[in-house]
Amino acid sequence: MSNELEKYLSTLHRCSDPTIKKIKSYAKEHRIPILQDTSMEILLSLLRIKRPEAILEIGTAIGYSAIRMAKTLPNSTIVSVDIDEERLSVAKDNLLEASVADRVVLIHGEAVEQAEQLRVHAPYDFIFIDAAKGQYQRYFETFQAMLASDGIILSDNVLYRGMVAGEEPLLKRYETAVKKLRLYNEFLANHSDFDTTFYPVGDGLAVSIKKID
Repeated sequence: MSNELEKYLSTLHRCSDPTIKKIKSYAKEHRIPILQDTSMEILLSLLRIKRPEAILEIGTAIGYSAIRMAKTLPNSTIVSVDIDEERLSVAKDNLLEASVADRVVLIHGEAVEQAEQLRVHAPYDFIFIDAAKGQYQRYFETFQAMLASDGIILSDNVLYRGMVAGEEPLLKRYETAVKKLRLYNEFLANHSDFDTTFYPVGDGLAVSIKKID
């Protein structure tokens, strides 16, 4: 999606919540990546349709997505894991300020290494992957077993800055991540247990819906 189109669509989905505005400003100031506005609207639309009771988020950052999900689904519980302790501390403060801390469980550590702790809260109706790009397939393979029979897995950044599809030149420092994301997309497209649709929204979204037996 072009920057001009992204900017235009963002103007149609302005959030008036002062806490959300504050978090977005903090993320911009500290160069912390958060979900783009158009991608967030897709995520929230999926949640409104699916209405999951239990959500697993892989990649908390400063809690932006967790807060948006919690505010959209006041009866849901979100378990969010992140390896960055400093960002988790900021996320904790943001959750308190947003008055959703009682419904978001924060777990510190590398997601796969924390699998047993995350399994305690399973099954999950919805899993959102937005963490280390080179580890997406590892995350998917680990946590698909914790997904409910009619669950959905949403992956962000699957087109990564336009480089995965060759829309933008491949920068050397991103070669490994882009290569692994291409393999991940092929993995999703050919998965026997999931139907996946790719959306050129934001930085690229993949919606993987578990097939019904």
